[in-house]
Amino acid sequence: MQRGMFSRALHKENAHNDCIWSCDWGRFSHQPQVAEDAVGSPPPAGDHEELIVTGGIDDVVKIWRYRDGGLSVKHELRDHSLGVVSVALSLDGSRLASSSLDSAILLWDTETGEKVATIENGPVDAWTVLFSPDSKYIVSGSHAGKVNLYSVETGKKEHELDTKGKFTLSLAYSADGKYLASGAIDGIIAVFDMEQRKLLHTLEGHAMPIRSLAFSPDSQRLLTGSDDGSIKMYDVVHAALIATMSGHTSWVLCVAFSPDNDHFVSGSSDGSVKVWEVATKQCLHTFTDHSDQVWSVKYNKEGNQVVSVSDDKSLRCWDLTSGRCSKKLLNIHNHFVTSVAIK
Repeated sequence: MQRGMFSRALHKENAHNDCIWSCDWGRFSHQPQVAEDAVGSPPPAGDHEELIVTGGIDDVVKIWRYRDGGLSVKHELRDHSLGVVSVALSLDGSRLASSSLDSAILLWDTETGEKVATIENGPVDAWTVLFSPDSKYIVSGSHAGKVNLYSVETGKKEHELDTKGKFTLSLAYSADGKYLASGAIDGIIAVFDMEQRKLLHTLEGHAMPIRSLAFSPDSQRLLTGSDDGSIKMYDVVHAALIATMSGHTSWVLCVAFSPDNDHFVSGSSDGSVKVWEVATKQCLHTFTDHSDQVWSVKYNKEGNQVVSVSDDKSLRCWDLTSGRCSKKLLNIHNHFVTSVAIK
């Protein structure tokens, strides 16, 4: 991936009516079905389905099929009563977790669109929600600075971690399952040893809210995005600051590491999406096609495409390797609600 590989591309644009605050990109593998009269024949290969999920301030969660460069709605989920602030797919793509300002965390079956569990989070809203790498737990933060781990099987809270800090805005789990990081509204980052479930490091490199965190795929580095406009990269084991990157002109709302360990993307209140190179800590390209705050960015499994969502009510898919960056804009949600900024 080099600077010269990025260029502006044509796009299809449709009207949108609401802000989108969260997205994720995963893959669901259908179990092969063998006909009764096909006994003795080899089973057909599993059918892989690319899924993009979005959560909007219209209270709606949508599951999209991504196929042949196009998107179609698979399920529209309407059980939340307030804005959806976070969505996350399990590793195998079979489950979807969503959290909302209505204080509920809901668990969904991505194949059927059925709600399979409601997790009560108490009388406060659940912000970031994610799955543990083994998909056994749903993890969410709280206003009290606690990080809760809920059993996917039972929906019950099984573990509670104390960041010893303030409102937990962001979370990230390392792929190897060893570390969990939380980012707070006061700029403090807590890193937990999940084998012993104890606080390992406290990182104080930012002085403003931590909107997003992302571990590298090898679990050795941690990216942080903050309202101070900077992105920092830390050595996880030694709690050492590796680099501070600037380039956005406003809050950094989201960061995501590429599966190849060599690149990452960021989104900002300045409306831009930036692609960075890890080795040089330099920005390779800036997409400026969003017209409002970019709240969430995620890579696909191969790392050759990125999805971004924004207050401009659009979902955009960027092709990073074909020699151009293609984007598709779709009608995602249905009502305009002014975005809420945490003070």
